[in-house]
Amino acid sequence: MTTYDERASLVDVTTTAERVQRSVEGVIEGKPEVVRLALTVLLAEGHLLLEDVPGVGKTMLAKALARSLDCSVRRIQFTPDLLPSDITGVGVFDQQSKEFEFKPGAIFAQFVIGDEINRASPKTQSALLESMEERQVTMDGRTYELPSPFMVVATQNPVEMEGTYPLPEAQRDRFMARVSVGYPSPAAELRMLDVHGTASPLEGLRPVARAQEVVRLTEAVRGVHVAEAVRRYAVELVAATRAHPDLRLGASPRATLHLMRAAKASAALAGREYVLPDDVQALAVPVLAHRLLPTSQAQLNRRGAEQIVLEILHRVPVPDPARQARADAPDRRPPGLRER
Repeated sequence: MTTYDERASLVDVTTTAERVQRSVEGVIEGKPEVVRLALTVLLAEGHLLLEDVPGVGKTMLAKALARSLDCSVRRIQFTPDLLPSDITGVGVFDQQSKEFEFKPGAIFAQFVIGDEINRASPKTQSALLESMEERQVTMDGRTYELPSPFMVVATQNPVEMEGTYPLPEAQRDRFMARVSVGYPSPAAELRMLDVHGTASPLEGLRPVARAQEVVRLTEAVRGVHVAEAVRRYAVELVAATRAHPDLRLGASPRATLHLMRAAKASAALAGREYVLPDDVQALAVPVLAHRLLPTSQAQLNRRGAEQIVLEILHRVPVPDPARQARADAPDRRPPGLRER
């Protein structure tokens, strides 16, 4: 059971997130909702996929978030000739010891930036599967743990662009959320010319949160309460994708788990100890849409996965937020402050 002292750390969640968001927004102009989602995924211990056309700041956002955290950072430029061993590592034979010595790859960092992930072959992309799901790498029968916190932020270009490979379904399912950065507003683009015109704003960026602080905040997020009705609501949303006639592949049970974890982080960022249906609804599209495969007929009718998720949100009944979300929530106040 969560103690009252741990409850106080929810205040730390909001204050630390505000510091990180201000830091990142000093580099990324006019995209507060994208930065907020990135923080939500970080606190939910997930991985983020940034998908958009080249030049809109996907890599800049990933770098700004990484530099705002006092974590080890590695960047992987995905290219057609990239090998799986470049990511996970390789065993090198030591002439003196007459044994193979493991040389860690680029995945052994707390914050991994995968740039243009869909420009590498599916074989190379699959090298990320074990590390993203189990936070470990297995090589020659031995398992090597990855550092904590551990987050992969990958960028990809739209699949219709030349030189790209579609991400396998299993790879997409490892990402907790997908978001498009989008073009900036004219006002934000003007400010960008002033800020980025003389020097890169990344040069002056300094960490505003330590790695151990991030670990402590993710532990606080795990303690956020989710009422039975809200859990059932999330399950019904995901189940509706599996039965939808316009989808040939619905969301997996992993998607349900990711949706709940992200909803907890969203509630913690708002300073709440419990999840509301609103948290689930706000995250349904970024968490679920990239895992779904519309049918050929739906694609011909220009019905995308995002539109289908929105339709499901309108169709599935929403539990009463005031009564159900707080039902049987633990009272973490000191005994002297509890209502009699």
